[in-house]
Amino acid sequence: MRRIGAMAVAGAVAAILAGAARAEPAPVIGYVTKSATNQGWVLINRGARDAAADGGATLIVAGPGAQGALASQINAVQHVLSEGAKAIAIAPIDSAGIGPIVDRVGAGGLPVIAIDTAIVGAPVRSYVGTDNIAAARAQAEWVAQAIGDSDKVILVNGSLSQSTGRDRRQGFLDRLKELKPQATVLEVQTDWGAAEAEAGVTQTLRANPDVTAIANAWDEGTLGAIAAARAAGFPKGKLHVIGFDGAPNALAFLKDGWIQADIAQMLYREGYDGIKTAIAAAKGEQVQPRIDTGYQLVTADNLETFITQNRLSDFMR
Repeated sequence: MRRIGAMAVAGAVAAILAGAARAEPAPVIGYVTKSATNQGWVLINRGARDAAADGGATLIVAGPGAQGALASQINAVQHVLSEGAKAIAIAPIDSAGIGPIVDRVGAGGLPVIAIDTAIVGAPVRSYVGTDNIAAARAQAEWVAQAIGDSDKVILVNGSLSQSTGRDRRQGFLDRLKELKPQATVLEVQTDWGAAEAEAGVTQTLRANPDVTAIANAWDEGTLGAIAAARAAGFPKGKLHVIGFDGAPNALAFLKDGWIQADIAQMLYREGYDGIKTAIAAAKGEQVQPRIDTGYQLVTADNLETFITQNRLSDFMR
């Protein structure tokens, strides 16, 4: 990774701000995403593009070479700066790791908006995303209703270097402890990789065939957990499985009966509201420091309504 010096970043920001007085046909917004392939991120990215179109902005999209590549994401920030961004929306791979470059960008006067995941160690104009602790507590409440007092539950975690991973883990553990203090939670740690989730759940089920539920911190992990359960010979409906994201590929398994519930984020709204906020900040408008985009418990009873209301029908084919 090429080291980004404070002077280089400050110079880039200064050059951008110096040109702000010249009239431009549209504000230029930099958008540094986490992924272009994860289905949940496809929805977030679609929302971001639509917000730019609706707001008359030019959106410069950049992202890491891999979902866990912090160095690549830092380079993406440099890229959108070089393209003349007047505000930057970032979905950080590493909440603390992205902090130094965000701090330098912000110190130069350029607004930074965090999307989906909080940024630690650097001020941002706004954080747009789900209240992950509240959503994870709702996930634990569903599990608590499904299991016995002393049952075993697998919890598939995402990366704990991100606020999303930490909050979803802690919210779930705290609430389940309140409701089912005798339950045993068997944790599978991942870096948001479906293959990691499948391998970890496979190993855990092999050692604990009496597990009754699996909770997942994100829906690629849900798919990995389902694959592991099927390979281990568990029939459909034997395990109580709940996802987290509301990604269409996981909702298809809800429709099919392999999972029974999903804590659905408003993924499209995260992207849309994040870029809408960045456009407002680029124009010098005041923006809310925290925008909670909400979540919803999706089950078979409200699945079709959720799909329709959130424009997911094309993804379900």
